[in-house]
Amino acid sequence: MKRTKGLIIILSLLILGGCYDKTELEQQAFVIAVGIDKAEDDGQYQISFQIAQGQLRGGQAEGELQKNITIQANDIIAAKSTANTLIAREINLDQTKVLIVSEELARSGELLNVLQATTRAAAFRRGVQLIITRENASEFLANNDPPLEVKPHKYYQLMMQQSSSTGLIPDADIHRFFQITEGDADLFLGIYATATRLQDKPALEDEFYAGQVPQKGEQDTQFIGSAVFKEGVMIDTLTGEETRLSMILDNTQHIEDILINFPDPKSEVHRISARLIKERTTNISIKMKEDEPAQIDVVVPFHLELLAVPSLIEYGTNQENLKMLERAVEEKFNQEAGKLIKKSQDVYGSEPFYWSLYVRRYFRTIQEYEQADWNNRIYPNANIDVKFDMEAIRFGKLIQNTDMREVRD
Repeated sequence: MKRTKGLIIILSLLILGGCYDKTELEQQAFVIAVGIDKAEDDGQYQISFQIAQGQLRGGQAEGELQKNITIQANDIIAAKSTANTLIAREINLDQTKVLIVSEELARSGELLNVLQATTRAAAFRRGVQLIITRENASEFLANNDPPLEVKPHKYYQLMMQQSSSTGLIPDADIHRFFQITEGDADLFLGIYATATRLQDKPALEDEFYAGQVPQKGEQDTQFIGSAVFKEGVMIDTLTGEETRLSMILDNTQHIEDILINFPDPKSEVHRISARLIKERTTNISIKMKEDEPAQIDVVVPFHLELLAVPSLIEYGTNQENLKMLERAVEEKFNQEAGKLIKKSQDVYGSEPFYWSLYVRRYFRTIQEYEQADWNNRIYPNANIDVKFDMEAIRFGKLIQNTDMREVRD
């Protein structure tokens, strides 16, 4: 009996000993976002921390909801240590949602150097999303003030979730960035954003870059499109539509249904809004022969659900109109995908679809695969055939549109 009691006491002491290094919540400053900009000194960077500090009592915010502080240092961890000399609470990176990098730094070729610290810091999660901003990251953090969100950390979390419903921004976590960059074969797409409005804008909403979406209101921050990275360096930007196509063609991006709009085939002034439902994975087939270009055949199966037909043209009961609609949708996606693929072959020399995964089975060793050189030899010279295959079309709750002749008799 005495031995049992003694064992219980010893085990209790071991369990309690696990709390020796605990830090109370009120002693910590939780960082929501980290921003990185170039500094004037070589090897130095401006590291910005956006810290949540407001408390909620009775549903009301007390004090400022967030505070920004910028430190010059050679990496994020060094900046965190320096910032702790200015802030009484211990800076905590466990809850960081996004890593914001200025476009200037992303294009400079120095991004890999400064991001290495995130792979070694245990507190920095690999699921942190990478956002590239047109302006400096510190400026973006200062100007980003969402009027409808009480909890600052929720703002970034909810914005990132929109990628699964719209497809206009990619899933771009740090883990994926290093995975693709170190693979040295495919392109990485980072989220593109800005808190500055641009004057020029295209006619179609899906072709917007961040800053071109027409709006009225206090909030200027926009997340749309993507930043293209090759070998860890930003080389270009993609529009919202190009980003969405990239996600559809990439089986590693988990996307099931996205909202789209396209020209009404029977009306020159109207566009149709619909939901593209991708229930099955994209079928990717790569065939290789010696001394011949690779043949890549891609089939994208999808369903279409009509949400709005402003022209009120009857597609649900008129078979001729329905077939015309099906052909128009498939042709539109085939043409847009063809343009994006040609751009990736001629301009980038690589692709953002992670198709290199499907060619590796042709090589026995990693050395053979690397010598074949997917992004400089195989892909740029490949013959690529992409086909969007509409398996079914749905009409929502109503098959027939309102008969305007009965309304205006």
